[in-house]
Amino acid sequence: MANKTILSASDVHLFYGQKEALKGVSLDCYENEITALIGPSGCGKSTFLRTLNRMNDLIPNVTITGNILLDGKNIYAPNTDTVELRKQVGMVFQQPNPFPFSIYDNVTFGLKIAGITDRAVLDEAVETSLKAAAVWDDVKDKLNESALALSGGQQQRVCIARVIAVKPDIILMDEPTSALDPISSSKVENMMMELKQDYTIITVTHNMQQASRISDRTAFFLNGELIEVDETKKIFLDPKNKQTEDYISGKFG
Repeated sequence: MANKTILSASDVHLFYGQKEALKGVSLDCYENEITALIGPSGCGKSTFLRTLNRMNDLIPNVTITGNILLDGKNIYAPNTDTVELRKQVGMVFQQPNPFPFSIYDNVTFGLKIAGITDRAVLDEAVETSLKAAAVWDDVKDKLNESALALSGGQQQRVCIARVIAVKPDIILMDEPTSALDPISSSKVENMMMELKQDYTIITVTHNMQQASRISDRTAFFLNGELIEVDETKKIFLDPKNKQTEDYISGKFG
């Protein structure tokens, strides 16, 4: 029994100038699940991920058609507040990108922008978010030190805490472990499995083992098209599409 649909993309096309990068993608994502987007480089998976919180709006000459509904509301409607949208749909990037200030100020950044100044509320958010991001024990004694002094894996988890602090509904992750060593990667994977109790996660990964380990559903992209989406075990053990099977068995990509 699938969980409730939280996000529904239908017939999404995206053009960079004349070049069509997404060709009519339709995909539903469900509450408290991890959906993995897989496929070779340049197939459109990160582009699609960025349509889900309108990050592509920041790129010149982009045209997007189709609908993306979040809790039934079209996020491309003219009256959408993109700042609010990006609070609801947070983003974690491939390279850890902590801001050049303290760990504490990194995690409370979004809350302060939202006008929250109560120190007790901020303290509570910092502890809760860093615990959820599985990095509290590493950093609890150095919250006032620069986040840039942390290891890559710790930086990435602080960035995840920064997203969690504003209590989003959905967390988008664009290859969140590709810049990390295996131990840090496995910490981030375990954390993602924990986080899905409270959040919906959509992640782009090049790592098939990672997709098969952590995701509930897997969507396979190729040349800007969504070729197949299903429960992860079906995609990996019994894909319906020959192209999916060839990619998963390593014939290309």
